[in-house]
Amino acid sequence: MVQILSPDFPPLSRKIPSSAEGASLRVNEIFLSLQGETSRVGLPTVFVRLTGCPLRCGYCDTAYAFHEGERLSLAAILMEVARHGARHVTVTGGEPLAQKECLALLRLLCDAGYSVSMETGGALDISKVDARVSRILDLKTPGSGEVEKNLWSNVQYLTSHDEVKFVLCDEDDYRWAVEMMGKHRLDHTCPVLFSPVHGKLEPTVLAEWILRDRLPVRMQVQLHKLLWGEGPGR
Repeated sequence: MVQILSPDFPPLSRKIPSSAEGASLRVNEIFLSLQGETSRVGLPTVFVRLTGCPLRCGYCDTAYAFHEGERLSLAAILMEVARHGARHVTVTGGEPLAQKECLALLRLLCDAGYSVSMETGGALDISKVDARVSRILDLKTPGSGEVEKNLWSNVQYLTSHDEVKFVLCDEDDYRWAVEMMGKHRLDHTCPVLFSPVHGKLEPTVLAEWILRDRLPVRMQVQLHKLLWGEGPGR
């Protein structure tokens, strides 16, 4: 058995099942930063970035995670997460659900007492993700080049605990996102986030569209890029 230790959270000093030693994931990086997006923006968060993604969005800023990474046991991942001493954890990628053991990692993080979110591109099934995880479903717009990969059956599994994100390249993307939000009644299910592609769609322009159309959405900009520039940020 491996002990999780964290200076801030006595509830996290729980034992990890020995089965976590055998299971593993290919991990690109694990780091502490401020959450740059979603309703958790600004919160100190440990990011677990997994390797691999089936999508190739034109604006992707983490292409280095497509292939780079090392294989770590789930126990090693949990120990590294605990070392940072933060309450919030985000599992991201790449596309985290591209690796089947991601489901086990999410469950173990929840069992350990963390507040867990997962960022997924929307092309893979989310139905088996632990219900305690906040699933951030990034539905792909036409401007991404991957709109045909959206798995729309995922919408039926969303709850008020989850969030839907649209990353917008231009006004065509905006109009499409508004249409999809209405068609699937997304704003009646969970928070909906509209985000401009950094360096391509001016945030002020998107803000004006949202106000003009009285949309029930949360606009977001990528806080980490404002703080640390074009890289993924720390």
